[in-house]
Amino acid sequence: MTAPVIATKAGERAQPPASAPRKRGRFSVHFAHYKWLYLLLLPGVVYFAIFRYGPMYGVSIAFKDYVPFLGVNDSPWVAFQHFQDFFSNPDFPRLLGNTLILAFLNLGIAFPLTIVLALLLNEVRLSILKRTVQTLVYIPHFLSWTIVASLSFLLFALDFGPLFLFLNSVMGTNIDFLSDPNWFRPLIVLQEIWKNTGWGTIIFLAALATVDQDQYEAAIIDGAGRFRRVWHITLPGIRSTIIVMLILAIGQMLNTGFEQIYLMTNALNRSAADVFDTYVYFVGITQGAYSYSTAVGLFKSLVGLVLIFGTNALAKRFNQSGLF
Repeated sequence: MTAPVIATKAGERAQPPASAPRKRGRFSVHFAHYKWLYLLLLPGVVYFAIFRYGPMYGVSIAFKDYVPFLGVNDSPWVAFQHFQDFFSNPDFPRLLGNTLILAFLNLGIAFPLTIVLALLLNEVRLSILKRTVQTLVYIPHFLSWTIVASLSFLLFALDFGPLFLFLNSVMGTNIDFLSDPNWFRPLIVLQEIWKNTGWGTIIFLAALATVDQDQYEAAIIDGAGRFRRVWHITLPGIRSTIIVMLILAIGQMLNTGFEQIYLMTNALNRSAADVFDTYVYFVGITQGAYSYSTAVGLFKSLVGLVLIFGTNALAKRFNQSGLF
């Protein structure tokens, strides 16, 4: 059956006949097709809306002299006064230094060890041994920082801790590792490595599973050893994952972890233990300086945001896949 011919004036293009009812918009069609996935997404959206975005309204007290009896809206504005007080506070250089030192130690030691452990686990060919080792290194992640701190106190306890006795006998000293400010940071880094290194390998092991195995076979035929295969095939294969995880780690540099630091802090090591997270607690909760502590927390969050965008832009500048 031939299509109907539409008569038109000279020089005019023939228009097709009016189509059936207009199709639904692209989003509605997409939503109808994936409605169950959107339903699964709903709890996460509600959680972030209530517990992440909702409390952002309270950040405004960083620019006010907050009085609980007046409320957030009626408290007087003081603009950037709290930020000026914080930056001029004699404690600011010490807090910034302690926070950055711990952050760089974790970033420079704990982060690479996660990659190294993932590479070592990837080289294990005996399935039972690999699963056993993975289980053993995952378990510490599920222990609370309270348990980790308690174990540290038992191991390094003065006069009877086994590690206290062993290390002092080897070094010929009598150091109280739990109270000495010089030993605070090594203990924190060791705790971080023991607790989270194994758990951090999950993402890298998943990335290693996507590396093309044909490249390994070709490298073996060419005579490449195990180290050469790791250096020229494995690491380039997971480079994008490493960069993304590094960007996220840099963005969390100032979040040194409140629970761990607070539990390991005492009156003798406070000079090395005070960081932004614990300072916000001591000033905001114990002293009631809500506006001032909120300004400190907001400053820390803004620095983290700048670090994420800056690191991501730097990765893009060197033609690497960034976070966004």
